[in-house]
Amino acid sequence: MADAVTSTGSTPGTSGPNPRRAARTARRAQYRSAGGARGGLVLLGVVLLAVGVLTVLLVTGVFGQGRPQRPLLDPLVEQFLLANGTAARLVAILAGLVLVLLGVWWTARSLRPESRPDLVLDGGPDTEIRIGASAAADAVADGAATLPGVTRARARMVGSTSAPAVRATVWVGEDVADGEVTEICRRLDAEILPGIRDALGMADLPVAVRLELDAARRDDRPRVS
Repeated sequence: MADAVTSTGSTPGTSGPNPRRAARTARRAQYRSAGGARGGLVLLGVVLLAVGVLTVLLVTGVFGQGRPQRPLLDPLVEQFLLANGTAARLVAILAGLVLVLLGVWWTARSLRPESRPDLVLDGGPDTEIRIGASAAADAVADGAATLPGVTRARARMVGSTSAPAVRATVWVGEDVADGEVTEICRRLDAEILPGIRDALGMADLPVAVRLELDAARRDDRPRVS
């Protein structure tokens, strides 16, 4: 069981944040964004595809017969590099360093933990109310844990201070029927989450809930050898 229930807290006819921004924030609540990694891989794939196409065209003689047997660099380019060897080596070293730094940055960005932003509320002129990330997430988890059939719940804040969201995992017992799971989802969206949003003062806080089957009791049984 791995059902995701996403609620943005908005209702038809009410004014709220930009719909596109709300949709992006709701997606952020469901899973971590991998847009940067996908964009880099697409760019790398396009470059490799272009190199492959040019190689095929070169071998098939599109750029002239006997071109594959000629030197890779044009003689004029080769003479220029030989005449400016020091400058060419410096440019190559700098380009290599840039590529290494770009790779390190990309790797660090992909592996870094998600931020856990605090909720910042407007308390009036020159007043800021800040709710800790763990307190807001625990409110969602504690509220979900009170529902019948739920054995435990866990939640965490994701996103940014300007666009926060909650990602929660709710475990239900093995003896819970499908109809009871549907009722859990309905009560989460209709009873628990609106009350938490009101308490936090954020009516449009997106919350993504993932339902899992709690097999902890089964796994904790003593094994007979």
